[in-house]
Amino acid sequence: MIQQLPIRLLAFTIAIVFVSFPVSPILAVPLTQNNVPSTSTNQTKLKLYGGAKTRTPMVQWYLEELGIKYDYISLDISAGENRKPEYLAINPMGKVPAILDGNLKLWESGAILLYLAEKYKNKPASIEESAQVTQWVFFANATLSPALFTEEKRKTEMPRLLEALNQALQNKSFLVGNDLSAADIGVASYLYFAKILVPVNYSQYPAINSYLNAMEARPAFKNTLSKR
Repeated sequence: MIQQLPIRLLAFTIAIVFVSFPVSPILAVPLTQNNVPSTSTNQTKLKLYGGAKTRTPMVQWYLEELGIKYDYISLDISAGENRKPEYLAINPMGKVPAILDGNLKLWESGAILLYLAEKYKNKPASIEESAQVTQWVFFANATLSPALFTEEKRKTEMPRLLEALNQALQNKSFLVGNDLSAADIGVASYLYFAKILVPVNYSQYPAINSYLNAMEARPAFKNTLSKR
């Protein structure tokens, strides 16, 4: 009887250890960020706010290219829906497009394109090429767009810019690297808008013409900009 006491005492000690330090917390270590699927069913769907005759289609094109599901909220600009308090809480400037991605409220089409490129890893690997993508997005919004859509600048600036852009696109399918990027979304969108709205004729710029034709043939482009 006395010889069995140590065995019973050992068993009692083991039981106390398991009660005091349960195994389940060790097995329930949270997954690291790298192990969490990017398409979690609990993830809030991105919301895109836009309207007719705006730059919204270029953001839609990029979302389609990236395969991102989103809800589109169309605002009646003529009725002033973009000036209502609920929308001004998203973009106090009252302009479209704008996105609501979780807690992030973001506006300005170029900023949205660059954010999507960053978040969904649609950027070149090198910092140099990544900077070139940013350069072309800024060029599209700040330089190319005014030259295409301002009557005076169409006479003075547009020919020079298109000649330089035509040269940059010689023997190239994309502006930066070997894949479509936010740079192409920005530049090609304005080229297309000008083609159908002004209209601007690119026949004397064969590289631009070929580039834009290739962009227009993309399924995501057909589902968005070409339905504008």
